[in-house]
Amino acid sequence: MKSFYALFAALFFSFCLTAAAEDKKDDGFVSLFNGKDLTNWEGLPDGWTVENGCIAGESTKEKPCKAAHYLYLKDQEPENFHFKIAFKLTGNGNSGVQIRSEKRPNWDTYGYQADVDASGQWTGCLFHHKRGAVVKRGFDDKIAPDGKVESHQFADPAELLKFYKPGDWNTYEIIADGSVITLIINGEKMCSVDDKLEKEAASKGIIALQMHPGPPMKIEFKDIYMKTLPKK
Repeated sequence: MKSFYALFAALFFSFCLTAAAEDKKDDGFVSLFNGKDLTNWEGLPDGWTVENGCIAGESTKEKPCKAAHYLYLKDQEPENFHFKIAFKLTGNGNSGVQIRSEKRPNWDTYGYQADVDASGQWTGCLFHHKRGAVVKRGFDDKIAPDGKVESHQFADPAELLKFYKPGDWNTYEIIADGSVITLIINGEKMCSVDDKLEKEAASKGIIALQMHPGPPMKIEFKDIYMKTLPKK
């Protein structure tokens, strides 16, 4: 009888594991980081490491970061997608996730960035190398082809910043669906923009992680997933 219950328990446990694995597979999200090395990623030699299951970039007094550089996701230029990543920013620094962007020499990029910084000024904002703030935290904006902006504030930026945990692990979600880009931190919507600016609004491009110059700091990333969304 004991052996029967043991067999039943083992079969039930195996079924639960299989069901959980199928749920994770069926949600459409694909893992982009194996937690062991930089397979599927490329960047400045010695600029990035993998430690404790995380991708890490660090600037110290002994080895400062003198110019911004990025870790590119290889061989992908996604259009419509739902991207998820966990990140931890330590020190007085700045970082972010590039989307629908272009590669530039010396491991640089050009394009949209889901921003994060220690001061909180840019955390939860959508930044752009040329345009600056495309949309700020707490706003739903619409940008017409001619550049006219229709802005709507849906929340207090200071209140939204309270959902961010400085110096701790946070989750960033980036949803790029047609001309609309939405940023979410720890499950809370930070901003959204319907960007149709002629010649500047990008419909696809690379994804990359930023290492920013400045005072000593460290940025860590893990749990990186992406789901492809249907084309508009």
